[in-house]
Amino acid sequence: MPIVENLYYHLYQEHLVGKSAVILLHGAGGNYLSWPPEMRRLSGFRVYALDLPGHGKSSGHGHQSISAYADAIKKWMEAITLNQVVLVGHSMGSAIALTLALDDNDRISGLILIGCGARLRVSPVLLEDSASITTFQTSIDTIMKWSFSLQASKRLVELTTNRMAEIRPSVLHGDLVACDSFDLTDQLEKITQPSLILCGEEDKMTPLSLSRQLASTIRNATLQVVPEAGHMVVLEQPKIVASAVIQFLEGLSG
Repeated sequence: MPIVENLYYHLYQEHLVGKSAVILLHGAGGNYLSWPPEMRRLSGFRVYALDLPGHGKSSGHGHQSISAYADAIKKWMEAITLNQVVLVGHSMGSAIALTLALDDNDRISGLILIGCGARLRVSPVLLEDSASITTFQTSIDTIMKWSFSLQASKRLVELTTNRMAEIRPSVLHGDLVACDSFDLTDQLEKITQPSLILCGEEDKMTPLSLSRQLASTIRNATLQVVPEAGHMVVLEQPKIVASAVIQFLEGLSG
Protein backbone atom coordinates (compact mmCIF):
# COMPACT_ATOMS: atom_id res chain seq x y z
CA MET A 1 0.00 0.00 0.00
CA PRO A 2 1.17 3.59 -0.60
CA ILE A 3 3.03 5.97 1.66
CA VAL A 4 2.34 9.70 1.34
CA GLU A 5 3.73 12.40 3.65
CA ASN A 6 5.48 9.56 5.51
CA LEU A 7 2.10 7.98 6.37
CA TYR A 8 1.31 4.42 5.35
CA TYR A 9 -2.32 3.71 4.53
CA HIS A 10 -4.57 0.89 3.42
CA LEU A 11 -7.15 1.90 0.80
CA TYR A 12 -10.37 -0.02 0.13
CA GLN A 13 -12.53 0.54 -2.97
CA GLU A 14 -10.40 3.27 -4.51
CA HIS A 15 -12.70 3.45 -7.53
CA LEU A 16 -15.69 4.75 -5.55
CA VAL A 17 -16.29 8.45 -6.02
CA GLY A 18 -19.18 10.80 -5.36
CA LYS A 19 -19.26 10.16 -1.62
CA SER A 20 -17.13 11.48 1.19
CA ALA A 21 -14.05 9.35 1.75
CA VAL A 22 -13.89 7.57 5.11
CA ILE A 23 -10.69 7.87 7.15
CA LEU A 24 -10.03 5.51 10.07
CA LEU A 25 -7.84 6.93 12.86
CA HIS A 26 -6.62 4.36 15.38
CA GLY A 27 -6.02 4.86 19.08
CA ALA A 28 -2.89 5.11 21.24
CA GLY A 29 -0.30 2.46 20.54
CA GLY A 30 -2.24 1.10 17.57
CA ASN A 31 -1.96 0.89 13.79
CA TYR A 32 -4.32 0.38 10.87
CA LEU A 33 -4.78 -3.27 11.85
CA SER A 34 -6.38 -2.08 15.07
CA TRP A 35 -9.47 -1.80 12.87
CA PRO A 36 -11.11 -5.17 12.14
CA PRO A 37 -11.87 -6.15 8.52
CA GLU A 38 -15.52 -5.16 8.97
CA MET A 39 -14.36 -1.56 9.41
CA ARG A 40 -11.53 -1.51 6.87
CA ARG A 41 -13.93 -2.84 4.23
CA LEU A 42 -17.13 -0.86 4.69
CA SER A 43 -19.43 -1.90 1.87
CA GLY A 44 -20.12 0.91 -0.59
CA PHE A 45 -17.51 3.35 0.71
CA ARG A 46 -13.93 4.34 -0.06
CA VAL A 47 -12.03 3.70 3.16
CA TYR A 48 -8.56 4.85 4.17
CA ALA A 49 -7.05 3.15 7.23
CA LEU A 50 -3.92 4.99 8.37
CA ASP A 51 -0.88 4.29 10.46
CA LEU A 52 -0.27 7.48 12.46
CA PRO A 53 3.28 8.92 12.48
CA GLY A 54 5.73 6.54 14.14
CA HIS A 55 3.12 3.74 14.23
CA GLY A 56 2.95 0.56 12.19
CA LYS A 57 4.55 1.08 8.78
CA SER A 58 4.60 4.89 8.94
CA SER A 59 8.01 6.47 9.33
CA GLY A 60 9.07 9.26 11.63
CA HIS A 61 8.39 9.69 15.30
CA GLY A 62 5.20 9.64 17.30
CA HIS A 63 3.98 12.91 18.78
CA GLN A 64 3.11 14.08 22.26
CA SER A 65 0.16 16.28 21.34
CA ILE A 66 -3.13 15.68 19.58
CA SER A 67 -2.69 18.86 17.55
CA ALA A 68 0.60 17.56 16.10
CA TYR A 69 -1.12 14.37 14.95
CA ALA A 70 -3.97 16.43 13.50
CA ASP A 71 -1.49 18.55 11.54
CA ALA A 72 0.09 15.41 10.10
CA ILE A 73 -3.29 14.08 8.97
CA LYS A 74 -4.21 17.43 7.44
CA LYS A 75 -0.98 17.49 5.39
CA TRP A 76 -1.66 13.94 4.23
CA MET A 77 -5.22 14.80 3.16
CA GLU A 78 -3.95 17.80 1.20
CA ALA A 79 -1.23 15.71 -0.46
CA ILE A 80 -3.72 13.19 -1.85
CA THR A 81 -6.34 15.89 -2.51
CA LEU A 82 -9.12 14.62 -0.27
CA ASN A 83 -11.71 17.38 -0.25
CA GLN A 84 -14.63 15.82 1.64
CA VAL A 85 -14.08 13.22 4.33
CA VAL A 86 -15.81 11.52 7.22
CA LEU A 87 -13.46 10.87 10.12
CA VAL A 88 -13.81 7.71 12.19
CA GLY A 89 -11.69 7.75 15.32
CA HIS A 90 -11.16 5.42 18.22
CA SER A 91 -10.00 6.89 21.54
CA MET A 92 -6.95 9.02 20.68
CA GLY A 93 -8.05 8.84 17.05
CA SER A 94 -11.35 10.46 18.06
CA ALA A 95 -9.46 13.27 19.76
CA ILE A 96 -7.60 13.82 16.49
CA ALA A 97 -10.90 13.77 14.59
CA LEU A 98 -12.46 16.35 16.92
CA THR A 99 -9.43 18.60 16.54
CA LEU A 100 -9.57 18.38 12.75
CA ALA A 101 -13.31 19.08 12.77
CA LEU A 102 -12.62 22.36 14.54
CA ASP A 103 -9.59 23.33 12.44
CA ASP A 104 -10.73 22.15 9.00
CA ASN A 105 -14.49 22.49 9.18
CA ASP A 106 -15.15 22.72 5.42
CA ARG A 107 -13.37 19.46 4.63
CA ILE A 108 -14.89 17.32 7.39
CA SER A 109 -18.48 16.35 6.55
CA GLY A 110 -19.10 13.97 9.44
CA LEU A 111 -17.62 12.44 12.59
CA ILE A 112 -17.80 8.97 14.11
CA LEU A 113 -16.31 9.01 17.59
CA ILE A 114 -15.69 5.67 19.30
CA GLY A 115 -14.64 5.46 22.95
CA CYS A 116 -14.04 9.16 23.19
CA GLY A 117 -14.43 12.18 25.42
CA ALA A 118 -13.91 15.92 25.32
CA ARG A 119 -11.08 15.28 27.77
CA LEU A 120 -8.94 12.15 27.91
CA ARG A 121 -7.26 11.98 31.28
CA VAL A 122 -4.75 9.15 31.63
CA SER A 123 -3.98 7.35 34.87
CA PRO A 124 -0.70 8.51 36.43
CA VAL A 125 0.17 4.83 36.82
CA LEU A 126 -0.03 4.32 33.06
CA LEU A 127 2.01 7.43 32.35
CA GLU A 128 4.72 6.32 34.76
CA ASP A 129 4.85 2.69 33.63
CA SER A 130 4.89 3.54 29.92
CA ALA A 131 7.83 5.91 30.42
CA SER A 132 10.24 3.11 31.40
CA ILE A 133 11.39 0.17 29.31
CA THR A 134 11.40 -2.02 32.42
CA THR A 135 7.69 -1.40 33.08
CA PHE A 136 6.57 -0.99 29.46
CA GLN A 137 4.92 -4.42 29.29
CA THR A 138 3.19 -3.71 32.59
CA SER A 139 1.63 -0.60 31.06
CA ILE A 140 0.34 -2.63 28.11
CA ASP A 141 -1.11 -5.27 30.43
CA THR A 142 -2.88 -2.52 32.37
CA ILE A 143 -4.30 -1.02 29.19
CA MET A 144 -5.64 -4.41 28.15
CA LYS A 145 -7.14 -5.04 31.58
CA TRP A 146 -9.03 -1.76 31.41
CA SER A 147 -9.96 -1.98 27.71
CA PHE A 148 -11.93 -5.20 27.35
CA SER A 149 -15.22 -6.36 28.81
CA LEU A 150 -15.50 -9.51 30.86
CA GLN A 151 -17.06 -11.22 27.82
CA ALA A 152 -14.02 -10.70 25.56
CA SER A 153 -12.29 -13.85 24.40
CA LYS A 154 -8.83 -14.57 25.80
CA ARG A 155 -7.54 -15.00 22.26
CA LEU A 156 -8.71 -11.54 21.22
CA VAL A 157 -7.06 -9.96 24.26
CA GLU A 158 -3.85 -11.92 23.59
CA LEU A 159 -3.69 -10.84 19.94
CA THR A 160 -4.33 -7.19 20.82
CA THR A 161 -1.71 -7.32 23.57
CA ASN A 162 0.92 -8.76 21.23
CA ARG A 163 0.19 -6.20 18.55
CA MET A 164 0.54 -3.26 20.94
CA ALA A 165 3.79 -4.72 22.30
CA GLU A 166 5.33 -4.27 18.84
CA ILE A 167 5.29 -0.46 19.12
CA ARG A 168 8.29 1.49 20.36
CA PRO A 169 7.85 2.33 24.06
CA SER A 170 8.53 6.01 23.45
CA VAL A 171 5.67 6.16 20.93
CA LEU A 172 3.11 4.63 23.26
CA HIS A 173 4.23 6.91 26.08
CA GLY A 174 3.96 9.93 23.78
CA ASP A 175 0.45 8.89 22.79
CA LEU A 176 -0.61 8.70 26.42
CA VAL A 177 0.94 12.10 27.13
CA ALA A 178 -0.97 13.51 24.14
CA CYS A 179 -4.24 12.06 25.42
CA ASP A 180 -3.68 13.30 28.95
CA SER A 181 -3.20 16.89 27.78
CA PHE A 182 -6.17 16.84 25.40
CA ASP A 183 -9.15 18.95 26.45
CA LEU A 184 -11.80 20.40 24.14
CA THR A 185 -14.47 20.75 26.80
CA ASP A 186 -15.02 24.44 26.09
CA GLN A 187 -15.09 24.02 22.30
CA LEU A 188 -17.55 21.19 21.67
CA GLU A 189 -20.39 23.60 20.89
CA LYS A 190 -18.39 24.86 17.89
CA ILE A 191 -18.59 21.46 16.21
CA THR A 192 -21.38 21.47 13.62
CA GLN A 193 -20.78 18.25 11.69
CA PRO A 194 -23.27 15.38 12.06
CA SER A 195 -21.70 13.04 14.59
CA LEU A 196 -22.22 9.44 15.65
CA ILE A 197 -20.87 8.59 19.09
CA LEU A 198 -20.31 4.94 19.94
CA CYS A 199 -19.33 3.58 23.34
CA GLY A 200 -19.01 0.13 24.84
CA GLU A 201 -21.36 -0.25 27.77
CA GLU A 202 -18.49 -1.55 29.93
CA ASP A 203 -15.83 0.98 28.84
CA LYS A 204 -13.45 1.69 31.73
CA MET A 205 -10.89 3.76 29.82
CA THR A 206 -13.39 6.33 28.53
CA PRO A 207 -16.56 5.72 30.56
CA LEU A 208 -20.01 6.09 29.07
CA SER A 209 -20.48 9.37 30.93
CA LEU A 210 -17.90 10.98 28.60
CA SER A 211 -19.78 9.85 25.51
CA ARG A 212 -23.03 11.15 26.97
CA GLN A 213 -21.37 14.51 27.52
CA LEU A 214 -20.30 14.59 23.88
CA ALA A 215 -23.78 13.66 22.68
CA SER A 216 -25.44 16.33 24.81
CA THR A 217 -23.03 19.11 23.82
CA ILE A 218 -22.33 18.53 20.12
CA ARG A 219 -25.41 19.99 18.48
CA ASN A 220 -25.93 17.33 15.81
CA ALA A 221 -24.86 14.16 17.61
CA THR A 222 -26.37 10.72 18.18
CA LEU A 223 -25.20 8.30 20.86
CA GLN A 224 -25.28 4.52 20.49
CA VAL A 225 -24.27 2.30 23.40
CA VAL A 226 -22.95 -1.14 22.48
CA PRO A 227 -23.66 -3.91 25.01
CA GLU A 228 -21.12 -6.56 26.05
CA ALA A 229 -18.15 -4.42 25.06
CA GLY A 230 -15.50 -2.29 26.70
CA HIS A 231 -13.14 0.34 25.34
CA MET A 232 -12.09 -1.96 22.47
CA VAL A 233 -15.70 -2.07 21.34
CA VAL A 234 -14.73 -2.08 17.67
CA LEU A 235 -12.81 -5.34 18.20
CA GLU A 236 -15.31 -6.95 20.56
CA GLN A 237 -18.42 -6.14 18.53
CA PRO A 238 -17.18 -5.40 14.98
CA LYS A 239 -20.43 -6.29 13.20
CA ILE A 240 -22.56 -4.07 15.43
CA VAL A 241 -20.13 -1.17 15.10
CA ALA A 242 -19.74 -1.54 11.34
CA SER A 243 -23.52 -1.72 10.88
CA ALA A 244 -24.02 1.47 12.88
CA VAL A 245 -21.26 3.21 10.93
CA ILE A 246 -22.68 2.20 7.54
CA GLN A 247 -26.17 3.35 8.54
CA PHE A 248 -24.75 6.72 9.61
CA LEU A 249 -22.70 7.10 6.42
CA GLU A 250 -25.67 6.24 4.22
CA GLY A 251 -27.68 8.87 6.04
CA LEU A 252 -25.03 11.47 5.23
CA SER A 253 -24.96 10.60 1.55
CA GLY A 254 -28.70 10.03 1.20
